[in-house]
Amino acid sequence: LSVNRMIPNILTLLALASGLTGMRFAFQERWELAVMAIGVAAVFDALDGRIARLLKGASKFGAELDSLSDFVCFGVAPAMILYLWAMQDAGRAGWLLVMLFAMCCGLRLARFNVALEDENAPAWRSNFFTGVPAPAGAGLVLLPMVLAFQLGDEVLRSPWVVSVFLFCVGGLFVSSIPTFSFKKMVVPRRRLLAMMLTVAMVIAFIASLPWLSLSLILGSYLVSVPFSIRAYRRFEAGEAVEDDIDEDFEDYEPV
Repeated sequence: LSVNRMIPNILTLLALASGLTGMRFAFQERWELAVMAIGVAAVFDALDGRIARLLKGASKFGAELDSLSDFVCFGVAPAMILYLWAMQDAGRAGWLLVMLFAMCCGLRLARFNVALEDENAPAWRSNFFTGVPAPAGAGLVLLPMVLAFQLGDEVLRSPWVVSVFLFCVGGLFVSSIPTFSFKKMVVPRRRLLAMMLTVAMVIAFIASLPWLSLSLILGSYLVSVPFSIRAYRRFEAGEAVEDDIDEDFEDYEPV
């Protein structure tokens, strides 16, 4: 493998290591470190694909490794952390929901890999995911823990509350709801300085108040879902109009 291909794969392996370490922290009941480890895995996962495209080092091997890493970091690890945190007293039903969540994550990743091979998909569809992506789903399902770190775990650590999150987020994994991918987001040069300042402020906020910051980020993501559905339908309607126009003119001969 060339260096350009090795660097993204190393980042993917670092993400995998972070996800596995999150489970280790959960076994030790170091809950905050467990959630932080999943967050670090999400950062590495966001970086590996972007750096692969930047270095032109994308490969089939890297894509398969990334999917396997995502399944462990964002499907298996969050489910195990929540099981150890709140679901052990829920009996077989609790374990069933934990398995269901991990399976939904695996199905979501398999569907994503198949969709990448669709050469007939319109270009605009690459701006959207089908269903909630794996890192976002991991964050959403861990939201009870994140909130419990701030508000106390008297209610949020209840198996009933955690069960609702496992079931609903697992459903979002396999749903057909379009969500923004943010992969091809381009910042205009005139707004680059403002964007850099915003990123610096966000990093400072996360360093000072990590759990409140994470709660706001996850809340903002949920708020963005209706807007992504609206944007997707607009693109889809525009495509339909173009197709109708093409069909209407098929019966006419050029003059």
